[in-house]
Amino acid sequence: MGRTVQCLKLKKEAEGLEYPPYPGEMGTKIWQSISKEAWQEWLNVQTRLVNENRLNLADTRARKYLKEQMEKHLFEDIDVEAQGFVPPSA
Repeated sequence: MGRTVQCLKLKKEAEGLEYPPYPGEMGTKIWQSISKEAWQEWLNVQTRLVNENRLNLADTRARKYLKEQMEKHLFEDIDVEAQGFVPPSA
């Protein structure tokens, strides 16, 4: 196991990311306080948001929307999910 962080999202000590996953100040903040597990959870949510909302990532509004959702999910403990998403039944 590499370095550990006190993960703000999971509220426990967990394995940290190897490098900042996002550019700039936000990437550093994520690297310092979000675990690999929480980041992977966000990537899954982000994929659903892009797919369900048919977001075009070339559009600056779509990227701004995703950044806002990421901040809510990782740092504000708000449950973010794609509208209309139905998880597959087990």
